[in-house]
Amino acid sequence: MKIKDKLSTREEVTWCPGCPNFMILESVKKAISEMSDKGGYSLKDFVMTTDIGCHAKMFDYLNLSGVYCLHGRALPTAEGVCIGNPKMHVLAFVGDGAIYAEGIGHLPHAFRNNMNMTLVVHDNQSYSLTTGQSTPTSQQGFKTKVKPQGEENKPLNPILFALASGATFIARCNAKNINHTADVLMKAIAHKGFSFVEIVQDCLIFNLEMNNKDSRMYEVVDNRNLDVAFTLAKEFDYNSKRGRIPLGVLYQNRNAKTFAQKWPQIGKVVGKGGFYKGQVKGRK
Repeated sequence: MKIKDKLSTREEVTWCPGCPNFMILESVKKAISEMSDKGGYSLKDFVMTTDIGCHAKMFDYLNLSGVYCLHGRALPTAEGVCIGNPKMHVLAFVGDGAIYAEGIGHLPHAFRNNMNMTLVVHDNQSYSLTTGQSTPTSQQGFKTKVKPQGEENKPLNPILFALASGATFIARCNAKNINHTADVLMKAIAHKGFSFVEIVQDCLIFNLEMNNKDSRMYEVVDNRNLDVAFTLAKEFDYNSKRGRIPLGVLYQNRNAKTFAQKWPQIGKVVGKGGFYKGQVKGRK
């Protein structure tokens, strides 16, 4: 059986038909399977955490072990796994509401700690699971049942936030481009330290105003220059319907110490072992 087939489950898919989450799931499977096929990684090297939201169904459809977390707590749970076994590579799947609102207090410290894990943010600029309330990245004027007069606040720019917090790997992808997203995810997983990957996706039901940004997107060459990274981060403010949206590895620092390097004694007290589910989740 191919590695990619082992990553599938038989759980009923309940995403809306055509949801970009299908494409993100395919990108993740492609990235993990290619890294496993090329050697150096196996399914036992991976574990995941998920938050609450449409994105969190990744837990049901991706056959890796992990934890379905409380809202806003997928990131600290993932960090706990990293401390428990630094040899594992953790994938934390979160939404723009979960990580930039409820979970925002954990994010800057995760950048600073630089644990060896990858944070994947599904950003559609709305709380879609709970019928489309605005999130910290929603555009001004976005009208919802909660804010019928429209969102008053300017949206957060997560890329600028990550740069200001000392992130060592920052990337942005378009959910519709499976191959490019898979390529970026492989680079994120291979990065020694904390990898932050924001995936821009449409929602087919809510916040339709901010959909169809594809024509404004372009891919950049992997960047390691901090000044260039700040320039790239400012091109898209999550508010305007104009301007270009850079995709790819917007910044990478390969020289920063990881959490495991700062605390080598932790690695001495953990044993070997993996977290691959095997027959769990109804896989054949």
